[in-house]
Amino acid sequence: MNISEPKSVTVPEIALIAATRGAIGFGAGLLLAGKFKRERRRVLGWTLFLSGLASTIPIAMHVFGKKDASASAH
Repeated sequence: MNISEPKSVTVPEIALIAATRGAIGFGAGLLLAGKFKRERRRVLGWTLFLSGLASTIPIAMHVFGKKDASASAH
């Protein structure tokens, strides 16, 4: 796996990546914000942060593990 090689990514893959980044960011924001009661904020924040983080692993494996169609045609 060479991460410096160009990869082609579909629009749904980009949307999925963006959604996980959003969940991580929103979770981190809740952890740092004072808008909710402390315990509720911690539960929501950690849930969003960890679910976004956990979903990153299979997405990264999919994007970096797939073979580029143009590279396999040569």
